[in-house]
Amino acid sequence: MIIRMILSRLALAIVTLFAVSIIIFWTAEILPGDIAARVLGREATEEAKAAFRKRLNLDRPVAERYAIWLSGVLRGDFGKALSSQREISEVVGPRLRNTLFLATYAFLLYIPVTVILSILAATHRERFLDGVISSLTLIGLSLPEFVVGTALIYIFAVNFKIFPVMSLIQTSKSFIDSIRLTTLPAITLMIAMAVYSIRMLRDNLIEVLDSEYVRMATLKGMPRRRVVSAHALPNSLVPALNTMALNIAYLIGGVVIVEQVFVYPGLGTLLVESIFLRDAPVIEAIALIVSTFYILANLFADVMGIVLNPKLRTS
Repeated sequence: MIIRMILSRLALAIVTLFAVSIIIFWTAEILPGDIAARVLGREATEEAKAAFRKRLNLDRPVAERYAIWLSGVLRGDFGKALSSQREISEVVGPRLRNTLFLATYAFLLYIPVTVILSILAATHRERFLDGVISSLTLIGLSLPEFVVGTALIYIFAVNFKIFPVMSLIQTSKSFIDSIRLTTLPAITLMIAMAVYSIRMLRDNLIEVLDSEYVRMATLKGMPRRRVVSAHALPNSLVPALNTMALNIAYLIGGVVIVEQVFVYPGLGTLLVESIFLRDAPVIEAIALIVSTFYILANLFADVMGIVLNPKLRTS
């Protein structure tokens, strides 16, 4: 039963990714401006522009260009960047690794902070500690990422000089150095994600803690810590999984502002640069990568929901 449900979710994810690839390709193709004129420059002749369009199949119908592009993607060949004539894997690969490193670091900070603060707020509800945590999350919700990032730079890079002002990870010489360079942007991303999740998980925990089976476990003499960890927390995580999936997608594709604040050479910065240059192949590759992560994150959330919640398996 579980395997069949997972396979159905996987098939739906594949169909969704195919539909998204069509939208991505069509959106990149309708960007304003002439690619040939932008790449070759204003002084290029019409003959040179025509030859450029023919070499890149730009003179063919959109449907045919999409079929050529999709067949290349399925082989792992995204083509060449128009602006540099380098393989897209060479252009996107290092930036993707940087973004994945930052995302992993931020996510590893996000999990314990969210779970611990949610448990503390739920178990001390309507008391001083709950009020402090709720106030901090409200402040975090009201502050955009660039404000949080700028404040962290001012405090920890300018005043105390613990971390660098710019997160130039390409200059890193060791793993520890990479951690130091990415700590401030990782904390910024962690705060942006955690403030939403803490409030949601807190409310879910309170609802589960008030349920009859949790009260029965408490009346039987089960320690409070075990009641929370073994009964309340697993059942509270199911509604929060979709938020976690959105946060994973945000970590991969939605970190443009944070990367700009910290001058971090990641995928989001490359996407902005490519849009400015109207480098359609790079835009399509980045958008497809981000969409794939988003769909996989939601697939993971669905699967974990099925595993953690028996009602989903029997419905």
